[in-house]
Amino acid sequence: MGISRTATAHWAGDLKTGKGTLGTPQSGLLADTRYGFNSRFGDEQGTNPEELIAAAHAGCFSMAFSAALGEAGFTPTSIDTRAEVDLSMEGGPTLSHIRLKMKAVVPGIDEAKFRAIAEDAKQNCPVSRALSAVPISLEAELSA
Repeated sequence: MGISRTATAHWAGDLKTGKGTLGTPQSGLLADTRYGFNSRFGDEQGTNPEELIAAAHAGCFSMAFSAALGEAGFTPTSIDTRAEVDLSMEGGPTLSHIRLKMKAVVPGIDEAKFRAIAEDAKQNCPVSRALSAVPISLEAELSA
């Protein structure tokens, strides 16, 4: 049996003037967190689905990379990942590209092994697999 996590969304009104809230009742991290048209397509304070997908993907990839490094006998000092999720409006709103940008300090690893493990983590983290219909690119930098 796997694990199940829960999030909630409430929306009131039409698309452009309506307002919504998001919640994560299990962790309590998000509680009545605002989202709406202007936080998604403008600069109003609040979150949006693409930002939340980016956060989930950055976190999932970082954990998968750490796990794969461990399986290969390496312990990372640090892994910093930025995920950028693009929303295209051509042909209707669609997630069109995700860019993972990762910098890591991994003592004792060579560049080729580092890149191979990073690519494997990109392909196989659960969020990457769930988003497999979206092109995902990876920039991986091994820092000293």
